[in-house]
Amino acid sequence: MRALFIVLCLLLCVRASAQGVSEGAQWLTYSGGDGPGTGKRIVLIAAEQEYRSEQSMPMMAKVLSTHHGFDCIVLFAVNERGEVDPTMPVYPEKGRESEFKTHHIPGLEQLASADLVIFFTRLLTLPDSEQEHIVRYVDSGKPIIALRTANHGFRDPLPYKIDGKQVRWGEDILGGSFLNHHGCWHADSTRGSLDKEQIQHPILIGVTDIWGDSDVYRTYKEGTRLPADCTALVWGQPLMGRKPDDLPNEELEPLPIAWVKPWRTSSGKSARVFQCTMGSGTDLKSPGLRRLVVNAAYWGIGMESSISASRSVDIVGGYQPMESGFNYDELGVKPHPVSFYR
Repeated sequence: MRALFIVLCLLLCVRASAQGVSEGAQWLTYSGGDGPGTGKRIVLIAAEQEYRSEQSMPMMAKVLSTHHGFDCIVLFAVNERGEVDPTMPVYPEKGRESEFKTHHIPGLEQLASADLVIFFTRLLTLPDSEQEHIVRYVDSGKPIIALRTANHGFRDPLPYKIDGKQVRWGEDILGGSFLNHHGCWHADSTRGSLDKEQIQHPILIGVTDIWGDSDVYRTYKEGTRLPADCTALVWGQPLMGRKPDDLPNEELEPLPIAWVKPWRTSSGKSARVFQCTMGSGTDLKSPGLRRLVVNAAYWGIGMESSISASRSVDIVGGYQPMESGFNYDELGVKPHPVSFYR
């Protein structure tokens, strides 16, 4: 009888692992299936408050692991109860600064063994020890993918200097930080078009259509352009509404929404960086956008020869992301245990 009980317990553990729940339920793990990514490890960080990354990053982890073979880990920002909590404030309430609670992302030590990190963060205030894990990764020369709000992912500068100069997360590492909404926030949408001069870039293989209901971000001042070390891959045209067939807003020029650049570390290593200013939960219902991110993962790791337009980027299981926004009660956004997102 005792032997049967042990067998049942082991089966339950295996089932939990297969569903992506890690030991201690502090993060989600997805073992890679068959695919070119076998043996490579991707960490995805879901830690923002507006665009439902807590739903989209597990979905992308399933795509990357099931269809492409990558081992994936999803880390979340959690509250004092250990729950994934997108409702945590990013600024202290005036007059109650002493009550402000810092954010916490369990598992950041796993960045040390990652081959790629996908950042989806927003205005975080993290303990020094957790910031140090991020800085060590960024200075390692390994690749970086940044989605949507990741370009303003931290409230204060990271403890990262090179030759005595403070490194700016958005401007220096990623090639641009959020300046404003180029269009109408939560009122229009974005049609992506491939840069004609970069049509042969590996990241654009098989990418035929990009649309999402988030708006275009401006990351550089009007009258200027992307930094010289950035190569625009996709341009975003603001539309007049939030449907794929809405007309373009001809008063607003297209701006880059996806680009690549190098990042040179303190030791002189060159890391590959991909930034995409789209990426809300609903944006990532677009197969074209999912393929763009998946291709960027291959390219970042140096596996561009393995990119294939025929390898699936289909969603694994169900995916019904909630709408973007800060009106949490209306949207139904509330804290949940990590296991809720498996």
